[in-house]
Amino acid sequence: MSRLICLLILTGCLCCFSGQAQPTSPRPSASTRRLAKSLQQLIGSFHGQAGIYVRNLRTGQTVAINADTLFPTASTVKIPIQCGLFDKIHQGELSYEQPLTYRDSLHYDDGIVGSLKDGTTIPLSQVVMLMESVSDNTGSLWCQALAGGGKTINQWLDANGFRQTRVNSRTPGREAFQKQNGWGQTTPRELADLLVYIRDGKAVSPDASDEMYRNLGRQYWDHDGLSQLPPSVKAVTKNGAVNQARSEVVLVHAPHGEYVYCVMTKHQQDEKWGRDNEGTTLMRTVGALLWHHFEPNDSWTPPAGYEKWW
Repeated sequence: MSRLICLLILTGCLCCFSGQAQPTSPRPSASTRRLAKSLQQLIGSFHGQAGIYVRNLRTGQTVAINADTLFPTASTVKIPIQCGLFDKIHQGELSYEQPLTYRDSLHYDDGIVGSLKDGTTIPLSQVVMLMESVSDNTGSLWCQALAGGGKTINQWLDANGFRQTRVNSRTPGREAFQKQNGWGQTTPRELADLLVYIRDGKAVSPDASDEMYRNLGRQYWDHDGLSQLPPSVKAVTKNGAVNQARSEVVLVHAPHGEYVYCVMTKHQQDEKWGRDNEGTTLMRTVGALLWHHFEPNDSWTPPAGYEKWW
């Protein structure tokens, strides 16, 4: 009987450590409750559906509003694509600096990669950089194919405990999901957790995580929530946009403790493109609110006239 009890205890412990560990959030503090109320008020008047997840990585305090609801990834899907690609590199099936030859058959749109001449040689590392920094779509689809396709990337996600995040585009069997959510789908909580997973060196390997994190720290599209942070503060991020959805995940290396957050929208009534889009405005408002919540003594705000650059 004692052996049976020990076996049951051991089995329970092993179960606890299987899959992607979910951090236990402490009882919300008064300031966290105030933050949750403010964020809830922000999305309460939003013309569409919005989800927000925030976690203070120092204290473990979280705010989750529609954080486990599925949303279209838009270009934030390029984070899991990068993970799948680096898994292939880690396995020795690809080399990060190997030369690739661009062919016109790869063309998707007229971004940087899609504007290359047929036969142009470019290192894989530069295609990855363009995928993450300028969100190059042709380069991203190229990387997705090199990673083994959406099915292989989804298998990596599932094996690492990310069971809501999926690549839909060009993935057999996921046509219905693509029709509903586009290139990919995820939840605000899971996308934020994936960024932390990379930050903690757990994605593929510590050295692969390090390089992926560096790539995500070179963001060209910095006019959303990122624009509300002082330029001297390190932040790692990826954002995305399609007609009826906006998404942004950010890990901020704030002076008094790192925090991660994700804002996602869908079914937006406002489909116009520009900085005054309701989803884009929401991301800027959330970015500013969180910065001043976690750094209350910092009086920095974007300088007058900064918006003219966008």
